[in-house]
Amino acid sequence: MEFTRPPTYTVRVERGGLRLVVDVPNAELDRVPSAFTDRVGVLGGVLAQTFRQNGTSTARVLITLEALAEHRVSVDGNALVVRLLPKGSTAPKERVAPGSPKQGDHSAVPRVRDVRFEPLEHADHVLIELSEIAEFRAVPSAEGKARLELVGVELPESLERLLDVSAFRARVRSVATYRSEGRVVLEAELAPGMVANVERRGRDLVWSFAEPRALPSSATGVGRDGKAARRSRTVHVEAPLSGVMDVRTGLSDEPHETEVAPDRAQGFNSGFFAQQRQYTGRRIDLDLKDADIHNVLRLLADVGQVNIVTSDSVSGSVTIRMRNVPWDQALDVVLQAKGLGLVRQANMIRVAPLAELEKEREMQIARRMQEVKLAPLETRLIPISYAQASSIQERAQPLLSERGTIAVDERTNVLIVRDIAGNLNQIEELARSLDTQTPQVLVEARIVEATSRYLRDVGIQWGGDATFSAATGNPTGVSFPNSVGIVGGASDSDTPPGRFSPFPPRVANPNFAVNLPAAVGTGSGGALGLTFGSIDNNFNLALRLSAAEASGMLRILSSPRILTLDNSEARISQGTLLPFSQVSAQGVQTTFQEAKLQLLVRPHVTADGSVAMRVKINRDEPDFNQTSADGEPTILKREAETDLLVMDGHTAVIGGIYTRNTGHNLDQVPFFGDIPLLGLLFQRRRASDTRSELVIFLTPRIVNRAEALGR
Repeated sequence: MEFTRPPTYTVRVERGGLRLVVDVPNAELDRVPSAFTDRVGVLGGVLAQTFRQNGTSTARVLITLEALAEHRVSVDGNALVVRLLPKGSTAPKERVAPGSPKQGDHSAVPRVRDVRFEPLEHADHVLIELSEIAEFRAVPSAEGKARLELVGVELPESLERLLDVSAFRARVRSVATYRSEGRVVLEAELAPGMVANVERRGRDLVWSFAEPRALPSSATGVGRDGKAARRSRTVHVEAPLSGVMDVRTGLSDEPHETEVAPDRAQGFNSGFFAQQRQYTGRRIDLDLKDADIHNVLRLLADVGQVNIVTSDSVSGSVTIRMRNVPWDQALDVVLQAKGLGLVRQANMIRVAPLAELEKEREMQIARRMQEVKLAPLETRLIPISYAQASSIQERAQPLLSERGTIAVDERTNVLIVRDIAGNLNQIEELARSLDTQTPQVLVEARIVEATSRYLRDVGIQWGGDATFSAATGNPTGVSFPNSVGIVGGASDSDTPPGRFSPFPPRVANPNFAVNLPAAVGTGSGGALGLTFGSIDNNFNLALRLSAAEASGMLRILSSPRILTLDNSEARISQGTLLPFSQVSAQGVQTTFQEAKLQLLVRPHVTADGSVAMRVKINRDEPDFNQTSADGEPTILKREAETDLLVMDGHTAVIGGIYTRNTGHNLDQVPFFGDIPLLGLLFQRRRASDTRSELVIFLTPRIVNRAEALGR
């Protein structure tokens, strides 16, 4: 194929390797035969055409093969050369174009720079970066595999590897790159039902893998986790009135095909309104004056290689001057100018006035309505297993004809339908599609609470007494005061008065000068006491050091779980009722307040197999450490309420609370407690650190996934 400049191209293999589709963007066919039907070797035929898309013209060449063959596509100057080699034969020597690099000259030999995998939403890509434009070919392989060969390309040892991409749960499981017989081979292992396509982007190649005719908006039937998901189904498509034209456009209701088959490549492309149609026919020039309409239609039929039958009521002449216009567009303009329309049936095109075709349409509609009215009625019993027959009845009502009726037997949950056979089949298919198991979801929650506590308390008590009197043999020697008694004055209910003196107390207080003890007693802490006395116990000093330290850790795990149907609210709870007294004009009344663990959830299974939930989790418990004025306990409340989407079988952390309380207390005697070192005898030090953490986990599982979603 000769072009005016060096072409860029893409090659696609179809029909199991029996057809090659070569597209050259930004190119048009000029004075090129549209088809070659001579069979030579493995070549069965060649079909050439030009089509436009988004304002860009593309030249397409369809090469049909009689048997499987290896193909090589290369650019030779301004020519695009396709070489076909039967399987098992020896490859012929290729002609070296002038100016091309010779063997042994590695300065311009293409090299593979990188091979990487890129998963996308609707297709997976393997990107092959090359240093220069290289020749490639797609080789037919076994089911579930795809093979791409690069000819005359060097592969670094670092790229000779196996890419395991199964973790992506994508359409491609692995991609192997290696060297074989002087070629670079890329071999991909595919998921079932995937097809491969190769295209060139500059110097690089893009190897795409997707489902056949996958659309972005269609349900693929695979969930986010790779499992089967709910599929969209077409229950019924009303059969069109065959051969009836669209009176608005003069075109029949045949859908447009984006990929033109060889037997229809030159056919008239119909089925869209005028502003939506794309003309793909061969471009022609027309310059006619007062030409008979029959001769014009014969000329267009010969150019487009189609069969046109003209009605007897078609008459008149046309004057045309067109340049570089697709023949199918010229036909459309001529028909619109003369008020004509066409009906396409197989490879035949019938041209008639619009009024005549519209009348035929009305007659066919009337005939169909008459057939419906005259068709015999049948009665069919459709059992419903999982759904309510009354709800199916409402959905099936629009599918009934004017003569049809539908009733429900509540006892057996059966639909009783009476109508023509065609409508009965539609209603039964609708019932089978809707009468499926409702997904059941097992929701498990885990509420984990962890609390750690540390407490340290260090205190001191000391005091004493001194007595100056005649009874102790050391009077003051003055008339007043003759006797003096000195004793500590700090009160302490745990210490009896005058503990350190053998004589009856003269001051009604214990003899503590500093009384800052730590918490001591059974299970609280410990103390160490020291007593110092003089001769005859006239002077006494007592010291008691007390200290308490406590640490602990608490972990609570609560795990409620419940099983429910899709879109049904479920609740599970466990707890106690606490009585509370209320005083009113009627007297004292006792009411009860709930302190419970509760899980409230409403799940919904999405089309891709995930679970959307509205969840409310409570964990309340009585707190007897903090009570009201009447001694009634308070209630510690922990609650989480949220909406979330979780994949089937996965665990999500829906919330958490972390708190930490730290404290440092210092009790001391003023002034004396501030003295360095010596001030420790006048201080009490306390330190506390309490930490608590609450985390809530949620795990949904679809119990009957295969039965409810695998359809």
